[in-house]
Amino acid sequence: METLLVTHAACFEHETPPGHPECPDRLRAVLGALETEEFALLHRVEAPRASVEAIERVHPPIHVETIMNGAPVEGFRRVDADTALSPGSVEAALRAAGAVTFAVDEVMAGRVRNAFCAIRPPGHHAEPDQAMGFCLFNNVAIGALHAREAHGLTRIAVVDFDVHHGNGTQASFETDPNLFYASTHQWPLYPGTGRASEHGLGNILNKTLPPGAGSAEFREAFTDAILPALEQFQPEFLFISAGFDAHAADPLANLRLTEDDYAWVTTALVQLANTFCNGRVVSTLEGGYDLAALASSARAHVRALQLAA
Repeated sequence: METLLVTHAACFEHETPPGHPECPDRLRAVLGALETEEFALLHRVEAPRASVEAIERVHPPIHVETIMNGAPVEGFRRVDADTALSPGSVEAALRAAGAVTFAVDEVMAGRVRNAFCAIRPPGHHAEPDQAMGFCLFNNVAIGALHAREAHGLTRIAVVDFDVHHGNGTQASFETDPNLFYASTHQWPLYPGTGRASEHGLGNILNKTLPPGAGSAEFREAFTDAILPALEQFQPEFLFISAGFDAHAADPLANLRLTEDDYAWVTTALVQLANTFCNGRVVSTLEGGYDLAALASSARAHVRALQLAA
């Protein structure tokens, strides 16, 4: 079966202030990297809008209304110091969350093996009641709860290898033992959450990496901790928060990963999904701010997804 690529042109219309690292060129870099002949067999689909019902499984109505009604007619409206709404932001956010729920539906129907959602704004910093860290809605958490509510699954896992801790995903999961969240991230670093001592109900696993850590430390965290924990959890569906800002070239942090590390971890996660959940994997774009490194890392990630499809 094919690998699904879900995106939408509306995701380019979420503008950010001049010089902001989370810019439309990020998505252009990712999609450009997937236009070569080796990706000719990707099944490419435009993302639908997420339903308000799907979003409100994660975010309370007041938060959804604040975002939906908060976009300015022109210019920018700040949500916090790092996060802003522009005239196109609401449509982009609806398409971003909708990409993940649609990908879940396609994977569950058996029409595709797995999926990559090339979307923005990213989502893993968005807490249930607060947009932050470039994120408006928590796309991966919305997808996870959609998998459970729409498809009757019980055990849902999210693995996050963005260089920043996914505080929003952890906040959405930490009181539900049937939701599992594992993260590798640089520590200390924004947003200040994700200490190794944060376990939730035993369903949260944070593997912190010191500044300067590279392939060896990253792969050890997965081999010794995250993959065994996933095996014990036995997920019925696996999501990946695919941030590529732990790359050595990225300007926002200090880890030293390479494209080979992203290929390796993707292959390891797909193999685990093949064992426990019939290969059901949906990956969604999070961070990555050096355009060349982002492009090459996304290429390696999707190639690994495709080889398993």
